[in-house]
Amino acid sequence: MHTRTTSISRLAGGAVIAATAVALALAGPGAATAAPGDKNTPNGPTIDIQLLSFNDFHGNLEPPTGSSGRLVLDHALPAGAAKPVDVTTDTLTPPGVGGVEYLATHLAQAREGHPYSLTVAAGDLIGASPLLSGAFHDEPTIEALNALHLDVSAVGNHEFDEGYVELQRMADGGCIDDGDGANNQNSCPDGTFDGADFDYLAANVVYEGTNETILPAYSIENIKGAKIGFIGMTLKETPDIVTASGVAGLEFRDEVATANALVPVLKAQGVNAIVVLLHQGGTPGQETWYGPDNKPYQVNPSYDAACGNGAELDPMSPVIPIAKGLDPAIDMVVSGHTHQPYICSIKDPAGNDRMVTSASSFGRLFTDTTLTYDRRTQDIVRTSVQSENLLVTRNVDRDPVETQLIAKYKTLVAPIASEVIGQISADITRAPNAGGETALGDLIADAQLADPSVIGPYAAPVIALMNPGGIRTDLTYSASAWGEDPGDVTYEEAFNVQPFNNYLVSLDLTGAQIKELLVQQWTGVNAAQPKVLQVSAGFAYTYSGTTLGQVTLNGQPLVDTTVYRVVTNNFLAGGGDGFPTFLAAGNVYYGGLDIDAFAAYLTAHSPYAPVALDRIIKQ
Repeated sequence: MHTRTTSISRLAGGAVIAATAVALALAGPGAATAAPGDKNTPNGPTIDIQLLSFNDFHGNLEPPTGSSGRLVLDHALPAGAAKPVDVTTDTLTPPGVGGVEYLATHLAQAREGHPYSLTVAAGDLIGASPLLSGAFHDEPTIEALNALHLDVSAVGNHEFDEGYVELQRMADGGCIDDGDGANNQNSCPDGTFDGADFDYLAANVVYEGTNETILPAYSIENIKGAKIGFIGMTLKETPDIVTASGVAGLEFRDEVATANALVPVLKAQGVNAIVVLLHQGGTPGQETWYGPDNKPYQVNPSYDAACGNGAELDPMSPVIPIAKGLDPAIDMVVSGHTHQPYICSIKDPAGNDRMVTSASSFGRLFTDTTLTYDRRTQDIVRTSVQSENLLVTRNVDRDPVETQLIAKYKTLVAPIASEVIGQISADITRAPNAGGETALGDLIADAQLADPSVIGPYAAPVIALMNPGGIRTDLTYSASAWGEDPGDVTYEEAFNVQPFNNYLVSLDLTGAQIKELLVQQWTGVNAAQPKVLQVSAGFAYTYSGTTLGQVTLNGQPLVDTTVYRVVTNNFLAGGGDGFPTFLAAGNVYYGGLDIDAFAAYLTAHSPYAPVALDRIIKQ
C-alpha cells in the first residue's frame, strides 16, 4: 500500500480479514437534486475520476508482431470487389500497435488533465509470455507494470501457469532457487525481486475447505475522500484450463455469488462505488458496416466498435449472464480473457445500464473511462460513465524507464534467445484447414512423438495429441530478431510458439478412450467453441459436424479395446481444456519440457518444410 501525489491511497482486503474503514471527506456545499442512493443523477458536490484499464497483457514487453500486433481500424470496399476488406493497424506509420514502452507513454498522456486517475487491469498480465519475460519467470513484466503505475489487477487463468505459490511470489516478491538458468529460466538475475506495487486480487480463489482467499479479494482506492472498491476475480472455470498441479488444493467459486457477497462487506466500510475486474469476457459478432455504395455489409468488428452502434456481443458470451447477475450496487465491469475489444452496456438486475469493457490483448489497446463520483451518495453516477478504447500506436516517444528495462533483460536473455536451433523452408503457421489441422500443430505433435524422454519404463508412444491453445504464434521464414539468416529459427522463436514450459507426459489410453477424447473436442465445455487437438503423423480421423467418422493409426482402424501409448503435455493430461478422459489414463509417466522436444526436433529435421494437412478431415 502506498500514497500517491494525486491523493490516491489504497487499502486491500481479503475475504477473511476485513480492511480498516477510511473516513470520507465531504467537499463544499451543494444542492441535492435526487434522493440519496440514486445512481443516475448527481446529488451533491462531485469529483470527476478517470479509470484507465487493459487486460491480457501476457508479458508482451516488446512490440508484438504479426497478427499479435494487429487490430482492425476500419473497412474498405475496393473497386469491383463483392465484399469489404479490413483496414488494419498495419497501415499506420509506423505499422502495428502495442509494446510496453508505448503503452506507458499513452497512459501517461491520457492522464494529463486528469488529476484523479486510476489504472487497473483484468488479468492474464503474465503467463504465455515471450521469452524476454518468460525466461525470468515473468519478473520483468511485473517490474514493467509497476513502472507504468498500475494500481489494481484481477488475476487471470494464466497467472496460475506456474502454480498459485508462484503467483503469490509475483505479488509479494522474493526469489526462486532455480539453479541459475535451469530450464532456460533465471529468477532474480540482479539478486532481488520486490514483487508487484499494485494489488493483485483473487476474490473467488480460496484454499479448499476454507473461506480464505489466496490473495486479497478487493482493494479500496481513496481519492481525496472518494472511495472506490475494486473486486478482482478470474473465471470460475480456471481449473479446466490450467495445469491441475498448479491449482491443487484450491477452490474457484462462482463469480456472481462471490462479488455479490462482497458488496455488503464494502458498504460496511462506507464504499458504495464498486467496480468489478473480471477475467471472463465476451466475443463481438459481425459488425454492420455501410460501404460507399450505402449498402450494409457484415464485417469483422473494429477495435472501437460499441454495442448498439453496429456491433453486439455474441449472446453466448460468458460475460453476459455474469454482468446480468451482479448486484446493482456494482457500477462497472472491466473484463478480459477473450482477447476482444468491446464497449457495451448490459442491464443490471434493476434494469439499469452498466458499462462492460475489454481492451483486446497484448497491450494493443487501453480503455479510457471517465466517471462522476457524487460525494453525498458516496457513489458513482451511473449515467456519467463513458468509455472509449484507444490504440497504443507506436508514433509516440518510448517511455525511457520501460526502454531501459527491456534493454537490461535483452542483454541478459541474449545468449539463450539468439541461439539458432534449426531452419524452416517456409512459414509454418497456425492457419487451419477445414478440419482444424495446422502445419505448426503437425510439427509440434511430431516433435512430441519423437521425444525419447517420455518413454521411461514403458513402450514408446504411437500417438501425440496437442491442444491448439498452447500454440501461441507462428514460425515466420523472414523473421530475424537477432540478425540471423532468413529461415533460421532461434530458441526465442521456438519458445514464443510454446511459452508455457509444460512437461510432456506419456500415458495409456484405449482406442475407445481416444475416440471419446476426439468427441470431447466439440462437446461438453467445448460445444460453443470447439478445440481441435493437433495429432502426430500416422494418426488420422474424419468427422462431420459433431459425428466422429473413421479413426486410424498407420492406416489401420483404431481398436476400441486395444491400449495405445499416447504422449501429450501435462496441461491436457490433467484434464485441461475440457478433455476429462485424460484423467482416466493409466501408467502416467512424466518426461522433459515440451520446448526442449520442439527444439530438438527442429534441429534434427532442418530445414523443415510444412507437410500436407491430411490428418484431420472434415467431411
